[in-house]
Amino acid sequence: MPRMQTIKNKSMLRAAIQRWKSVDEIVAYVPTMGNLHEGHLRLVDMARQHASKVVVSIFVNPAQFAAGEDIDSYPRTLEQDSALLAERGADLLFAPDAAEVYDSKPEAQTRVEVPGLSTILCGKSRPTHFVGVTTVVAKLFNIVQPHLAVFGEKDFQQLFLIKKMVKDLDFPIKILGAETVREASGLALSSRNSYLSVAQREHAARLFQSLQQTAARIIEGERDYQKLEENAIKMLENDGIEVEYVSIRRNDDLHLADAGTTELVILAAVKLGKARLIDNIRVDLSGTIKQL
Repeated sequence: MPRMQTIKNKSMLRAAIQRWKSVDEIVAYVPTMGNLHEGHLRLVDMARQHASKVVVSIFVNPAQFAAGEDIDSYPRTLEQDSALLAERGADLLFAPDAAEVYDSKPEAQTRVEVPGLSTILCGKSRPTHFVGVTTVVAKLFNIVQPHLAVFGEKDFQQLFLIKKMVKDLDFPIKILGAETVREASGLALSSRNSYLSVAQREHAARLFQSLQQTAARIIEGERDYQKLEENAIKMLENDGIEVEYVSIRRNDDLHLADAGTTELVILAAVKLGKARLIDNIRVDLSGTIKQL
């Protein structure tokens, strides 16, 4: 198996990718912030299924962290991550520092924003977060210039915003979403799960259980979505979990669902100890539940 390259300079990265493209290689890209788990590695697997070359980036993006958030404590495990990616067959790891990605302070940079949708759900409590995400993803897309990119569906709102950004700005990149990978308890894998104690990790599974129960009630015919949201919030709070939101939305545009909506997504964000956790589940009113 060819050895995985590690590059920190964007000019060298572009040169490597141009060499691949000159011989008609198909390039897939997986952007991450590192501290990789099996969910990230499944993204690499999906990328490999659709391309002949796979690029993974590890970059803890300062622009998507607000004051007081966990950028300083965010787990950084580059050596371990590099070994995992090499074992999984990635061809190139791009691991730039902030100065390589941003020529000046992020707040002085040109920004890319998806209006409206960036300030709902997770964007309501983190009003600068998604602008930081879409800006850095746009920059990384221009640096890497892949044919396709793979993102996890656990971050449903993020995936939705990136798809819209790519469509609106005519990036010639296909965006693929990969299903959420879960622990046996149902807890979605996340880099921030490392903040949880063993007991909290077991307790955190209640988040997905609440989504499953809400989805089941919708399948059974309940349509008072506000009441269902309130019930899910109460259930979680009674379990000692701090709830940021539980929201039932239309799958295709993230607007609030109504009685006529046939494809829904139930999204939630909670806090447990030091960890902020998100999850979602899609509901098909023809009678099936699609897990993300």
